[in-house]
Amino acid sequence: MRKLLISFVFVALFTFAARLHAQEFDGALGFGTVKAPAGSNGFPSESGGLYISFNGNARLWMHHHLGFGGEVAPRLRQAPYSTSFGTLGYRPIFYDFNAVYGGTWMKKKIGGDIMAGIGGQDNRFYTGSYNCNFTGCTNYESANHFAWHFGADVRLYVYGHAFIRPEAHYYVVHNSGEFSGFQVFNNTNASRYAISIGYTFAPGF
Repeated sequence: MRKLLISFVFVALFTFAARLHAQEFDGALGFGTVKAPAGSNGFPSESGGLYISFNGNARLWMHHHLGFGGEVAPRLRQAPYSTSFGTLGYRPIFYDFNAVYGGTWMKKKIGGDIMAGIGGQDNRFYTGSYNCNFTGCTNYESANHFAWHFGADVRLYVYGHAFIRPEAHYYVVHNSGEFSGFQVFNNTNASRYAISIGYTFAPGF
């Protein structure tokens, strides 16, 4: 969980820095799932599971419509992966950094954003043994794959600056099925759907 903690700390620092400078900043915690094509050729699908997400968007320019954002979304529980040596647990983690365009309408009761950027998918397989180096010990092996990211959301303000946000994300993942030089999934792209609970920090909102 060390890399996940580092990612969360990065998002938290990004959140704090954005609040200092942005006229509009959204911080949110989300819950959702991933949809990917059905498994074939003996490989499982990456669909399903509960994902939690930590994210923040800051709108700085063009009258606070254009800005940037970032998020990390790990699968909460490990999924089983069957091999000839037994069953291993694996956990995908999605992360992205984006340009964001958004705003609020209807007397600031409804808002929305569209975003595009880069990121990755980190697939972790839990082997049951620990690997140690100068940064510490982990009980998994990890493979990172570059991804293009596209997303959109709708913010429904339910009380003051607090909102509920349905959202959808699409990841175009490079060589997503490879792990340590072996094919373990189909090379497929993934969609993530979530509901987030968040708050807009904005003087004079």
